[in-house]
Amino acid sequence: MSVAHMILIMLAGVGAGAINSLVGSGTLITFPTLVALGFPPVTATMSNAVGLVAGGVSGTWGYRGELGGQWRRLRWQIPASVFGAAIGAFLLLHLPEKVFIQIVPVLLILALGLVIAGPRIQSYARRRAESAGRSAEQVSPLRMAALVLGTFLVGVYGGYFTAAQGILLIGVMGALLPEELQRMNAAKNLLSLLVNVVAAIGFTVVAFDRISWPVAGLIAVGSLLGGWLGARYGRRLSPNALRAVIVVVGLIGLFRLLMV
Repeated sequence: MSVAHMILIMLAGVGAGAINSLVGSGTLITFPTLVALGFPPVTATMSNAVGLVAGGVSGTWGYRGELGGQWRRLRWQIPASVFGAAIGAFLLLHLPEKVFIQIVPVLLILALGLVIAGPRIQSYARRRAESAGRSAEQVSPLRMAALVLGTFLVGVYGGYFTAAQGILLIGVMGALLPEELQRMNAAKNLLSLLVNVVAAIGFTVVAFDRISWPVAGLIAVGSLLGGWLGARYGRRLSPNALRAVIVVVGLIGLFRLLMV
């Protein structure tokens, strides 16, 4: 690997770490970069998942303040993410990657639609709750079940192909929770980190020799810095500004996915 390629991979890691902590879809920077440099798609996916764990740690730490008060929900979402990620990682080792790549654009479009419609969905749910005499902040058992199921499915997807799982999570939570966007972003960072950790452990144990460890190391160093930068400056954005960033990054990611 040339020095130029090493620098390029590390810079891609910085960008991916920042985007992941702020929005999600950082894989749409690193994955195409690795493929363009000649790495096989499965090797690129595994090396990327391992490397981005570092960025997930710094991004989650940066948003730790917004996690307060969410543990009642997260205690259900965390097992769903972990279990889903384990299944997704298993599928990656046994199914052609193109199976998921073909449906990623559809899922991403759906998630972006939910992100855009999130405020209206929340407003509608709030009006219904108030008309029924319930607290608008209360999450019904049915919505909690839908949230856990959605988190599990995104975990399966994330364990298989990490790209855009953050946007999918934001879309699911935005449609079901009466929560501020920055707080949902904090939960997204934690859940995405857990998915990447489970996938990375699975890949390391089962397919150690298929991971490019120099690539994973370069992405780790870059994403650690990028995750910190994304959390530091992303927390200052207003909800509308953050929503706009999510949509723009999602559309760019959609274009890049279609070009891979």
